Amino acid sequence: MPTLTVTETDLIAACVRGEHRAQRQLYDQLAGLMLTVCRRYLKRREDAEEALLLGFAKMFRALPNYRFEGSFEGWVRRIMVNEALMQLRQRETLTVSFEDFAQPENLATTAATADTQLQAEDLLALLSTLPAGYRTVFNLYALEGYGHQEIAELLGISEGTSKSQLSKARAMLQRRVQFAAISTN
Repeated sequence: MPTLTVTETDLIAACVRGEHRAQRQLYDQLAGLMLTVCRRYLKRREDAEEALLLGFAKMFRALPNYRFEGSFEGWVRRIMVNEALMQLRQRETLTVSFEDFAQPENLATTAATADTQLQAEDLLALLSTLPAGYRTVFNLYALEGYGHQEIAELLGISEGTSKSQLSKARAMLQRRVQFAAISTN
């Protein structure tokens, strides 16, 4: 029996009609990637899973309004990021005090070297150790591609604060990458 290929457009249309198999297929296709997105913002897996489920519920409710402009995956990702941010605001403070980055161990003192070899999993683990505000701005800017103005609007902070937190996040990550590289040698 031949296998039918379902296009993304057909799958979305079937989901809008309320077809449960199509909804399950769409969920199965996107859940792993979107859980990874949520995990970048939320430290605990349980919190990320909750954001994922709430995000999918919102996505399915909003699906009739999807205009097929741009990437569907990007549209879903934006919903998941927004849901993860909502969960993050409930669980952690996004502001960073001066004391958080005034500690010598939180400042980069030397440039990262090209021979630093860390796996993506290791980098994500280091990223999860950043204070919530740093981690959130870094994720939005470096991994999701948002600009500082968009980040400021999403988080209710100034554009300057976004730039500052990104700079401090990079410095802290650089220092931790160097420390991790030294520890593995």
